[in-house]
Amino acid sequence: MSIFLPVIVTFFAYLVGSLSFAVMVSRWMGLSDPRTFGSQNPGATNVLRTGSKAAAVLTLMLDVAKGGLPVVLVKWLGQPYGLGDGTVALVGLAVFLGHVYPVFFRFAGGKGVATALGVLLGTSVWLGLATVLIWVVMALVFRYSSLAAVCSAVLSPMVYVLGDGELWIRNKSVTLSIAVMALFLLYRHAPNINRLILGTESCIGKKVTDSAKPSHHRPHREHKPHSNHSGDAP
Repeated sequence: MSIFLPVIVTFFAYLVGSLSFAVMVSRWMGLSDPRTFGSQNPGATNVLRTGSKAAAVLTLMLDVAKGGLPVVLVKWLGQPYGLGDGTVALVGLAVFLGHVYPVFFRFAGGKGVATALGVLLGTSVWLGLATVLIWVVMALVFRYSSLAAVCSAVLSPMVYVLGDGELWIRNKSVTLSIAVMALFLLYRHAPNINRLILGTESCIGKKVTDSAKPSHHRPHREHKPHSNHSGDAP
């Protein structure tokens, strides 16, 4: 089998990953661009800071789905065309990198937690569920999404290696792909890690100012008193 088909499939996976659903859902629901408030990360956690749980849940579901769907399709349909585990690994990494560096949004993407979860679920449902369990435990105990994500990222390659022969058959290409995603997640969370150390990181569910809410809820300037403390956010 020539290299042409794996390259095309991998490139298509990158394009799918480049769909930034946090930005798209926020626009559909009349919310501000999540890249302009809070952590400035276009992801479900930052969308939740607008106070719209529906928007956050929809963003989360779509980000997970876009990570898992390309991987599952290659696993289910790719074998007759010579697309094996190596292509599965490339597709998973490509859709993740598409989310982090989306071509449709000037390469300004999210941190990739939900999309990485989708990739892991597509690789093995058990692997994905184990990673979710790590995230949930850390999030419930410490109330920091970033800390939960960092712990999940660090432990996911270890979980994949340790589960070999019991819940799945480990593949070297997939192992490398998961490890690379974990390194990117740590890199993308570097500012969060710094804020965690300084004690300034936002907790899960913390709302931001009204600038993140639908535009029709914002007060009009002409209705404000002309005093010196008209505290508009910069």
